[in-house]
Amino acid sequence: MFRFQKEQEIVNVAGIKIGGQPGELPTALAGTIFYNNHKIVQDAAAGIFDKDAAEKLINIQENNSDETGNPHLVHIFGTTVKSISNYIDFVSSITDAPFLIDSPEALVRMHAVEYVTDIGLADKSIYNSINMSITDDEREVLKRSDVDSSILLGFNAMNSSLDGRMALLEDGGGIIGTGLLDIAHECGITNILIDPSITPMGDGAGVALRMTLTAKAKWGHPIGSGIHNAPSAWNWLKAKQKEDPQIFRVCDIASTCLQQAVAGDFVLYGPIENAPYTFPMAAMSDIMISEACADLGIEPSSSHPINILV
Repeated sequence: MFRFQKEQEIVNVAGIKIGGQPGELPTALAGTIFYNNHKIVQDAAAGIFDKDAAEKLINIQENNSDETGNPHLVHIFGTTVKSISNYIDFVSSITDAPFLIDSPEALVRMHAVEYVTDIGLADKSIYNSINMSITDDEREVLKRSDVDSSILLGFNAMNSSLDGRMALLEDGGGIIGTGLLDIAHECGITNILIDPSITPMGDGAGVALRMTLTAKAKWGHPIGSGIHNAPSAWNWLKAKQKEDPQIFRVCDIASTCLQQAVAGDFVLYGPIENAPYTFPMAAMSDIMISEACADLGIEPSSSHPINILV
């Protein structure tokens, strides 16, 4: 393994620490709930869902976090103003863990930012995400809000190479006038989490792994991704899934280890149902990485899996 020469930032989101040198802190893991076609959701527009089932899923993730030492976050996905409000109310009533605000609709994300500010949960919220499509209205809403944590998405539609993704963060890459890092600072974001962007396999998915190393070496911000999106979009694997659904699930969950192996600090691992499998696997990777860094002067935290499970 290795130690970065650049000082590595550790952010603190509602008591959850993310970042640092490889082997220093356990990988933070975020399971997604209320996603598209999630079977516990009865009406996605109205935000109506099976509360007992949702509570059970969140509690299972939290129990796995307590057992392994890997911090957990709840990745909330909503498609309407009504649904995202309901989801935030529910999740915050079940767990003290930070949560990600996510929606394909900018208006929904903007509402969520204003909502968590109004109800006093901005410190637990992570905006997902500041990206190449961010609007002036989004920027203004973030500036006025109390939200100070955000993911910066390195997806560059015009140039998905490593250079293209890095340029988007640094100077806008010729797509937008300002780099995402500067936009984040202008919006009052002090807890910066970089996502190199996962594209489909065969379309540069592996570039995200290289960018994790490059961006951490250059800027020192915590970096992670939803790396499971690469195998989940793999047509060959989808075909194999018809033979045995477990083949798909194993590849989907195991991708977490790839992000960890290149010094990733957090992983959006996909469906929260996979928590019982993802947390032990991530803990195993964290332990091996920590042992590999033992002679580099990197001391694992007291909450690291190596100090809990070994």
